[in-house]
Amino acid sequence: MTLRFPGSHGMLAIALITSTHLTTAFADSPWPQFRGASGDGIVSGQSIPLNFGETENVTWKTELPGKAWSSPVIADGTIWLTTAIENIPSEDERIALLKQKDIEAKKFNQVAIAKSISLKLLAVDFASGKLQHTIDLAEIEAPDPIHSLNSYASPTPVIDGEHIYCHFGTFGTFCVDRTNRQIVWSRTLPLEHGVGPGSSPFIFRDRLVLIQDGMDRQYVTALDKATGETVWETDRPELEAPSGEMKKSYCTPIAITDKQGREQLICMGSQWIVAYNPSDGSEVWKVYHGKGFSVVPRPVYGDGVVYFCTGFGKPMLFAVNVEGSGDVTDSHVLWQVKKGIPAKPSPVLHDGLLYVIEDSGVASCFDAKSGEEVWKQRIGGKYSASPVLVGGHLLIGSHEGKVTLIQPGSEGKVVAENEVDGQIMASPAVVDNALILRTDKALYRIEG
Repeated sequence: MTLRFPGSHGMLAIALITSTHLTTAFADSPWPQFRGASGDGIVSGQSIPLNFGETENVTWKTELPGKAWSSPVIADGTIWLTTAIENIPSEDERIALLKQKDIEAKKFNQVAIAKSISLKLLAVDFASGKLQHTIDLAEIEAPDPIHSLNSYASPTPVIDGEHIYCHFGTFGTFCVDRTNRQIVWSRTLPLEHGVGPGSSPFIFRDRLVLIQDGMDRQYVTALDKATGETVWETDRPELEAPSGEMKKSYCTPIAITDKQGREQLICMGSQWIVAYNPSDGSEVWKVYHGKGFSVVPRPVYGDGVVYFCTGFGKPMLFAVNVEGSGDVTDSHVLWQVKKGIPAKPSPVLHDGLLYVIEDSGVASCFDAKSGEEVWKQRIGGKYSASPVLVGGHLLIGSHEGKVTLIQPGSEGKVVAENEVDGQIMASPAVVDNALILRTDKALYRIEG
């Protein structure tokens, strides 16, 4: 794999930084990261129309270049999105490339590969939907293959003040100035993802936190967000697995402060969920959750408890008290559910209830205190995007382009079913009573 970064030299490129702190010239972002400002898919004080589609309640629709499952992030009237422009091989070239990468023939139909990719950052005007800027980040020759359901630009970028941070896993991490659209610094952290990148970057104070759970190595690292230099990195707990396939993972961190006043970075991974001290990366506590791997769902937190799904294998839902220290597997697991749990979409926690959409279209609700099932129903379709709760409704988008709105609470009534063209793989955003929805083909602004 050969990487070329515009304006960079070697592994780390740092542009001139004129101040030692972020300015306050930009307003706080209403949707700065994966799953919104709070990182949990909860939208307060806003509403969107119950009914919409290609010809109903669409303010604008903008076709996007490339292929990407990353979610939109929004600040100061601009929607930011990453994408990857693929140089698609012929079928004979694809087979030859896969053989060069030592992919087993029986897996040829499960993976995709490009001859080269161009990684870009797009800026779309929130008001008009016009594509304002395309920022070139990197040109990558002979990239590693990815799963056929993944993209080369699946991690969602994160906005922090005047900068936006774009992460493409092993293909590069970039800090971009939102005003002059220049790369401030770039960094490569090589990793064997197995099926492509997935973990989104996370900002905690002056640090950019990355979960780096590959087939070859599993660790968490914090970079100085101003320079990209490593502040700390911590290896994951030892994993019991016959191969790297069952060690890799794709989760995104969350940050909490527990009742003792301890700050925690909670980083879910294969077999273990671990809370780290954000100052130095030391372990606060950890829980062994079994043989789950390739974890995608982001954990959610409320009232001293973290709730998380365990990924592929046999997905389970866990509730863990965060007040412990060390290995608290035997003491702080409150409950677990073993059926009907998603491997990819993240849960929603609201008013004492947990909502999940299983990958094959079964929606469920559980009591957050006990884990008891409140309701379950099949809504159909296949799912990767994480739901959002907005305007008193749970919004869930499917691979088939169907968007289902469910009334939260003890009954789980479906109140509307809508449809747009294309696949929904990216989790949506909601800003100014407008639903910003990305499909594999276009970006929509939907509002009443």
